[in-house]
Amino acid sequence: MIQIGLGRLVTGRRWTFGTADFWRLWYAGMIAFVVRWVETLAVAIFVFQHTGSPFAVALVTMLRLLPMGLFGAFLGAAAERMERRTVLLGMILMLLVTDVALAALAISGRLAVWHVAVGSFANGIAWAADNPVRRAAMGEVIGSERMGAAMSIDIAANNGSRMLGPAIGGLLLATSGIQGVFIVGVVLYATSFIAALGLRYRNRRFSPVHVPVLSGIAEGLHLAAQDKRLLGTLVVTIIYNLFAWPFTSMVPVIAQQHLELGPASTGVLASMDGLGALLGAVVVAVLVRPRHYGRVYLGGIIIYAAMLTAFALMPSPLPAGAALFLEGFGGSGYSITQTTLIYLYAPPDMRSRMLGLLSVCIGVGPIGFLHLGLLANAIGAQWATVVTGIETLLALALTRPLWRAL
Repeated sequence: MIQIGLGRLVTGRRWTFGTADFWRLWYAGMIAFVVRWVETLAVAIFVFQHTGSPFAVALVTMLRLLPMGLFGAFLGAAAERMERRTVLLGMILMLLVTDVALAALAISGRLAVWHVAVGSFANGIAWAADNPVRRAAMGEVIGSERMGAAMSIDIAANNGSRMLGPAIGGLLLATSGIQGVFIVGVVLYATSFIAALGLRYRNRRFSPVHVPVLSGIAEGLHLAAQDKRLLGTLVVTIIYNLFAWPFTSMVPVIAQQHLELGPASTGVLASMDGLGALLGAVVVAVLVRPRHYGRVYLGGIIIYAAMLTAFALMPSPLPAGAALFLEGFGGSGYSITQTTLIYLYAPPDMRSRMLGLLSVCIGVGPIGFLHLGLLANAIGAQWATVVTGIETLLALALTRPLWRAL
């Protein structure tokens, strides 16, 4: 089914992407996804080995998300004043230079926890710019009518890297140390930079007239308040990142404490999320039409919340893996339509600003991780996860007047 679905994505008339620029933009994102998931596992292990503190590991993870909340709106407003190809090259160069510095420190034996913390924050800045820069450019390259299919391919790359990245990171760490992880990152980012250099795309609406950044942010907030569809999309995004998404940090804990699995089995169990998400991306691209995106968005988060709750309550690995598979499937539909809805609902000259606001809403994730961590300390990882799943569904019910326009 996956093979047939991808074939339709690439060759079907509705999803034909007849420009090399689309694939260059996709490749740049795919490389960022792969390196992100490779480094996430390797850095977590490195930090834990040097500190023995789970909180330090969580803190470094949160530093990758923090720039979204701090700078997302500013990056979105600023992106409309700049040529996106230039900004994209700058993003990739920042990632490349960061990994060069970390690799050099590791090779010299001087790499410290604070170095990888700073590197995580720098990488987070580039990640925060992904929606208003790379994905906005992708939409202009392929057109609004094919944005949903484009996001399906983009999210499929992310989901595939979610399955393979941690395994690659663990293997590199075991065979060549932390320096091997960053060296691979340098090589991959270099190929991404070369691909982006070949972009012929330039902003269709790029204008030398500069709108003040703060004014641009204010206009974006005003538009979101006036358009119930945009407001609903942003509200649901906040709920997901506050209550639902942070549960992923509890999967290894529940697997080892509640299901009594070893590290290898825990890795296999965790990969079920990525497998379900990959299949979900193909299904959305092949079967879902634009008029259904709002329902897929809402249905996706509901399935995600229900299945993360079910996962925590499962008594054995097999049904727990099935719950994670379905959680990934629902989460994929949510993730694909999230960016697409913002892109389609926003006026063309406001898209970067609205995608920047979307990054801010995603950037509330660190608060969610802190909430779940404190809750897990108080009542245990299993029941903390159950509580956050219920909180997600309750928050959706209470905010229905804000998102029902979807």
